[in-house]
Amino acid sequence: MEIRKILKDEMKEALALVWKVFLEYEAPDYTEEGIQEFKKAIDDESWVNDRDFYGAFENDKIIGVIATRDLSHIALFFVDGNYHKQGIGRKLFNKVSELNNKEFFTVNSSPYAHEVYKHLGFEDTDIEQCINGLKFYPMKKISK
Repeated sequence: MEIRKILKDEMKEALALVWKVFLEYEAPDYTEEGIQEFKKAIDDESWVNDRDFYGAFENDKIIGVIATRDLSHIALFFVDGNYHKQGIGRKLFNKVSELNNKEFFTVNSSPYAHEVYKHLGFEDTDIEQCINGLKFYPMKKISK
């Protein structure tokens, strides 16, 4: 398996994986408004271009994606369900941790991923929020 920056010509495949995993694992926690809000974000070219995307590749197939803003805020973090609990998310997180020159990470965790982020060392900074139908927990991890 290779963890590396996602190239521009791989972005369509990466976002397709994000959408597929979102629909399977995250969408059940959201209203239709929240699902559409998420889709609007990943379809927005300027939103996508404002983030750094890294992927986990197996035989040139993207099986996991992590995207950050300013290398310190996790904006997207998805692993294909067929590869859950195999350490792929940890490897993706470790990659962006190496690149992060700040002393912290932040994330607005979905309800589904809340325990995953706690396992990675994140702590809640507030109670569950809901904006435009998207439920999330603001979280932070001190990294240095």
